[in-house]
Amino acid sequence: MEYEHLFTPVKIGKCEIPNRIAVTAMVCSMCTEEGDATERYIKYHEAKARGGYGLIITEDYRVSAHAGGYKYVAGIYKESQIAGHKALTDAVHRYGAKIFCQIYHAGRQSSSSVNGGVQIVAPSPTSSPWNRDLARELTVPEIKQIVEDFRTTAANVKKAGFDGLEIHAGNGYLIAGFMSFHSNKRTDEYGGCFKNRMRLFDEVYQACREEVGPDFPIMVRFSADEHTISGRTLEESKMVARHMEQLGVDAINCSNGIYGTYNPGQVAPSYQPHAWTIQNARALKEVVSIPVLGVNSINDPHMAESILDQGYCDIVGMSRSSLADPDMPNKAKAGEDARIRPCIRCMQGCVTSTYLQIPMRCCVNPEMNKEYLYTYEKTEPKKVLVVGGGPAGMQAAIAASRRGHDVTLWEQSDALGGQFLAAAYPPGKGDYVTYTCYMVNELKVQKVKVELNKRATADAVRAFGADKVIVATGGLPNRPGIPGIDRENVYFAEDILRGRVLPEGRILVAGGGEVGVETAMHLADAERGAITVVEMTDTISAGADGTRVVAQKKFMNEREIRLMLNTRVLEICASGVLLEYDGQPHLFPCDHVVLALGYHPNNALAGELADLGDKLAVVGDAVKCSNAMDAGEQGFAAGYFA
Repeated sequence: MEYEHLFTPVKIGKCEIPNRIAVTAMVCSMCTEEGDATERYIKYHEAKARGGYGLIITEDYRVSAHAGGYKYVAGIYKESQIAGHKALTDAVHRYGAKIFCQIYHAGRQSSSSVNGGVQIVAPSPTSSPWNRDLARELTVPEIKQIVEDFRTTAANVKKAGFDGLEIHAGNGYLIAGFMSFHSNKRTDEYGGCFKNRMRLFDEVYQACREEVGPDFPIMVRFSADEHTISGRTLEESKMVARHMEQLGVDAINCSNGIYGTYNPGQVAPSYQPHAWTIQNARALKEVVSIPVLGVNSINDPHMAESILDQGYCDIVGMSRSSLADPDMPNKAKAGEDARIRPCIRCMQGCVTSTYLQIPMRCCVNPEMNKEYLYTYEKTEPKKVLVVGGGPAGMQAAIAASRRGHDVTLWEQSDALGGQFLAAAYPPGKGDYVTYTCYMVNELKVQKVKVELNKRATADAVRAFGADKVIVATGGLPNRPGIPGIDRENVYFAEDILRGRVLPEGRILVAGGGEVGVETAMHLADAERGAITVVEMTDTISAGADGTRVVAQKKFMNEREIRLMLNTRVLEICASGVLLEYDGQPHLFPCDHVVLALGYHPNNALAGELADLGDKLAVVGDAVKCSNAMDAGEQGFAAGYFA
């Protein structure tokens, strides 16, 4: 049996989970400001249940109107909210999955802007490095009221039909803040010794248990290692785990970190190893007899099986995998590994959307958060032509074929993938190739007719006679009018990454966006010489997730990549590059120059086909150069609604 453990049931308390694959809590920002469930929110979770995930743990439900860390997180602190969330549990139960409700108070890891102008609260007057607001110290009567808020919420959770409850006591939120010396500086009965610092959790747990009864599962999420100075480490967390079991907790969800933990972060980018905190789960499992859930960058069902087989944990959290592919468990069980849409740990849609307070997205899954929209009703079959084999074009072809259309894709090069092919080459981005592999395979599964080395002209497109033409011709690298830019020692970043040229010596990379930074990292990793990155602004990798930027800076420091900010390229000379910084021109000696100065739309064909009217759709970088996530979403929508 390929999966001896992964698809076997496991019990949390008296609740039997059909398999050992869990979706742990992720803020998806799909509820109303009050926290009421929306159709989008329900369909998002329902897709995971239908896809075979055994246990779904919802995002952190706030226990009062002003307890949320984000504007659109769920809430079930009022009687009127129960019915909407009952619709959620009913939807999940239709597929045999179990759903637990995570409840929390965000504490200092929030802001007054999220909570109606009310000042945030914490064990002590401190601030979170992410949210920046100064928290007010809670009084003892206020603490007692928060315990009652948890009590009320727990009662509502049971009424709404959830199968269990998860108390969030990790990641720096309020309960975690009381548990840790990092943010708890109190000198009363809620501060100081271990027993005092655990007091709020104990009171919350007892209140919840009194409301839900002895047979309703209560699990707890907490950080085994807070990864910060004066934060809790693994040895004290073993004490915490044993204490929780003695209280009657039914399972432990082993998380890590707090807000402000950047390297390693709470949610790991592709620069971190897979399953990088699973040893912590094993350490907790060794001191308790209740089930332990292990997490962090586990995106392969075979890895999850191996982790279970080795006894690291009892349940595996594969949360971001559920964003990438809500059908992953069913595909794994059916042996359809190549059809699993992989999480590439890019952080682009999941984590970044959280900061922006918008519904969560996924770079590799254009249907994510639109499950309510893409319902696949029957449609009249059409003849569809897609021009361009990058992410936008491939997603368009896949969507159109899934709707039942006859689809042909033309790609002018000898390979599919577009600019995303180069994205897999820099250090720490090996995962990215799996997305291209998935799409190439899916084109075959969907029987899309792919023609490589096929140059699309306006005449050829018209002669093809398609009912719908989707132009996804991507973007072209910018080549500004810098004197000397046509010299033989000047290259584009993609040429470096794809191995078309391999310079050596003193190399200057012009452009400190993510492409430029990653190209410099690629050159340094190959030990091609002294690498310098020049950027006009005062920051690098603008728009990238902060944890990615921290990892990039760490790599650049370790490999001695020089970074010159607020610097402009004036001219490329025979002996180097003339740069402007500090208001003056300076000659910078170098042997090679790499251009990473952005892209512009490759839209000439689209312009020639404008007369096609409604028969024409232009998507992705051919419209506006952005990123693979935007391109994939636009392509998929164009194919679906072809």
